[in-house]
Amino acid sequence: MKFFIDTADFNEIRDLAATGLVDGVTTNPSLIAKSGAKFLDLIPRICEVVSGPVSAEVAATDFDTMMAEGLKLSKIAKNIAVKVPLTPAGLKVCRTLSDAGTMVNVTLCFSAGQALLAAKAGATFVSPFVGRLDDTGQDGMELIHDIVQIFHNYPALKTEVLVASIRGPQHVIQAAKLGAHVGTLPPAALRALYSHPLTDKGLSAFVADWAKTGQSILTEQELAAVKKTA
Repeated sequence: MKFFIDTADFNEIRDLAATGLVDGVTTNPSLIAKSGAKFLDLIPRICEVVSGPVSAEVAATDFDTMMAEGLKLSKIAKNIAVKVPLTPAGLKVCRTLSDAGTMVNVTLCFSAGQALLAAKAGATFVSPFVGRLDDTGQDGMELIHDIVQIFHNYPALKTEVLVASIRGPQHVIQAAKLGAHVGTLPPAALRALYSHPLTDKGLSAFVADWAKTGQSILTEQELAAVKKTA
C-alpha cells in the first residue's frame, strides 16, 4: 500500500519525505487556504522534495476553465496529478487529460458507481472519502470494499483506489486489508502508525539493560563525529 501525505504544509512534507516512507502528496483548496501559502509557488516546491505523484486541484467547476487550469498545472512538473471533482465536467476533463498522458486524481467520490465512472474516464486515482461517510453514519470502509471488488472484477481498469479522509491508523489498516492501492494520511495519522506502548516499554528496557553492561558500540571519537554531523 502506498502512503501519500494529505497536507499543504511544506515543512511537514519535507520532514516526512525524508523518512523514505512517503510515496506522494495530496492537496486541496481547503489545505492550501489553511497553509496560507501561494498555490502556484507551493506546488513546484512540493514536487521537488517528493518524487511520487503530487495532486494539485483545479479551482473551477466548468469544463473550459477546469481544462485550462488542468493544462497549466500539468506543466508544473512531471509528477503532477491534476485533481478534478467527480462531476460530469470533471470526468470530461479527466478523459481529455488522461488521453494526453497526464495523471488525474478524481476526488470527492462517495459511491461505487461514481468510482466506476472515474475509472472509465481514465482516472489514475479515484479518491473515496471514508471519514466523511463515517461522519454521516455510513460505513466508509464498505465503500472501499465495493470499489476494490469492482475494479478486481475488471482487470482492464487501471485506476488505483486512493483512500481519502483518513482519520487514524485503524482506517489505514482496514483499507490495506481490503486491498486499497493508496492511503492519503494527515501527518498526525502517519506518525500515529509508529506508536505502540509496548514498543516504548520494550525499548526502555533494552536501553536500561544495555547501560548496565557499560559497553558501547561506537568509540567516543565515533560518537562525537555523529553528534557533530547531526
